Order: sequence, then C-alpha cells, then structure tokens
Amino acid sequence: MRYDIAGTVMQTVAIDLAAGEQVYSQTAAMAWMTENIAMDTHTGGGLFAGLKRAMSGGSLFITDFTAAGSPGQIAFAPRFPGKIVPMALGPGQSLICRKETFLCAEKSVTLEIAWQQRFGAGLFAGEGFILQRVTGPGTAFLDLSGEVIEKTLRPGEKLLVSAGHIGMQEPTVETDIQMVRGFRNFLFGGEGLFLATLTGPGRIWLQSMPIMNLAEEIFRHMPASEGGGDGDSIGGSVATGVAGAAIGGILGGMFGGGGDDDS
Repeated sequence: MRYDIAGTVMQTVAIDLAAGEQVYSQTAAMAWMTENIAMDTHTGGGLFAGLKRAMSGGSLFITDFTAAGSPGQIAFAPRFPGKIVPMALGPGQSLICRKETFLCAEKSVTLEIAWQQRFGAGLFAGEGFILQRVTGPGTAFLDLSGEVIEKTLRPGEKLLVSAGHIGMQEPTVETDIQMVRGFRNFLFGGEGLFLATLTGPGRIWLQSMPIMNLAEEIFRHMPASEGGGDGDSIGGSVATGVAGAAIGGILGGMFGGGGDDDS
C-alpha cells in the first residue's frame, strides 16, 4: 500500500492498493476510486460493535474497499478544514483520539471505543466522555482540525490546554482538569472555568481550530432578523434552530456525542 496526501487546508489522501489489498473507512468518507475497487458496507463485527462505534462519534456502518483482481486507487477526504495525519502503528500500539478523528485505515487496524477515565476531564476538557481508540498493526489516517502541533511530554511534565484543542494522545498521557486561577481570568479571559491538563510521559497532537470554535464564529456573524411580519417569523425560527443546535453541541461535547464534528 502506498499513499499520497495532497492539499493544504482541505486535504485528501489517495491510497494505491495492490490486487487484494484492503482498507476501510466510516461511511461518507470516500471521495473517488477506480472502477475495480469493490465496496462492502457492514456493521464491522455486529450491531453492538456498530452501536459502540456510533457512541464514539463514528458511523454505525463501516465500508471495506478492496482492489479486486488488479491494482487500484481510492481517495478519502475529511468534512472540515484540517490536516490528515498518517500514523504507522506497531502490533498492539494504540492512540486515543477525540471523537470523529478516524478517517480510514488498513484492515489490520482496530477501531474501538475508549472511555475518559476522569469525570471532570470528560465534562470540562473538551473531548467528552467517549473517545476513539485505534490499535495496530497497520497505518491509520486520522483527521484533525486546523493545523497540527505535535509535542512530547517527559514523565511528570504538564501542559495546560484550552478545551477542544486536544486532538489525540498516546495512552500513557493522563488527562485531567485544572481550574483557571484568578476571578478576572475565568470571568473575562474567555477560556472558561477549567483548562485540560495533560501529564506525560507520551506524545500528544494538538489542533489549532476546534470545530466548536468555528461554529461559534459562524453563529456570531449570522445576520440578525430585522423588521416585522414574516421576517420575524423566519428569523425566530432560524434563531431557535441555531440555539437548539448550540445546546445540542454543548451536550454532545460533554457526553461524547456530536453531529458532524471533527476533524
């Protein structure tokens, strides 16, 4: 298997498969493929396995793509601006990812649910209680939002991270929360009451543009309804819908769900 990642802010990964080679992805991730690529959509281990995957922000079904009889190519694309990170995992090597990070992988890679170990971290760290775990052997392609910054923490070294900026981490990195110090800091600083605390040893991958931040900016720049009559009715409906979506997004972030979130 060979691959090529192209693009800058809206990347794609094109994977060249030898005859008989296979990759899989969650649904609605494929961008294009040659005509000899065979598709097979299924629950990936039964209905319960599909439901667990859906709880972690994935899809109920997964799709296998196989080069049938001759070499072929298939490409995948994320739904939001960001970076595709290829990770070559050894046997038993795992990464813990925020929900909806998984894009595609070799068939030998396992995708499963992971639980946030600490209640406070699940509630306030910006990742939710339910995460994704990918385990080798094989290469997995993971989708993070915005630019990606990789750091390696020494044993006991701590890094404070604003909610939503944690992309993925090695299982040896511990996640907790720390209250923002100073009344004016948490009231006017815009970072909220808590920061996520990552403690080494291990590697972490941070993302520069959490999708929730992008959604908040779009909402902030939406025009307000003016005038009366039908305009008020339409504006009120839009505002109600957006408010409902915002509340749903907050709850999704707290409990590991979420609609089309990301990268």
